Amino acid sequence: MDTLTANEAKTHFGDLLLKAQRAPVHINKNGKPVAVVISAEEYASIEALKLRLLQSRAMQARADIAAGNLVDGESFFDQLQAGNSD
Repeated sequence: MDTLTANEAKTHFGDLLLKAQRAPVHINKNGKPVAVVISAEEYASIEALKLRLLQSRAMQARADIAAGNLVDGESFFDQLQAGNSD
């Protein structure tokens, strides 16, 4: 994966766009990562995956409700904030 400084990305924007069509390009500013440029196709793929995951979780939630597998709201949000997917 290519990495460019923010200044390089600015001055070589056309090249950046071409590189992003092949693979993600990391952009650093002051030595720290600030962005990743990806192709529109890759972005659409990521969004489709997120939608499928959300739909899957909604279906699982419906099944859990129907089976009586319930948790209280506070526990749910605690798990959500902690990043737990189960």
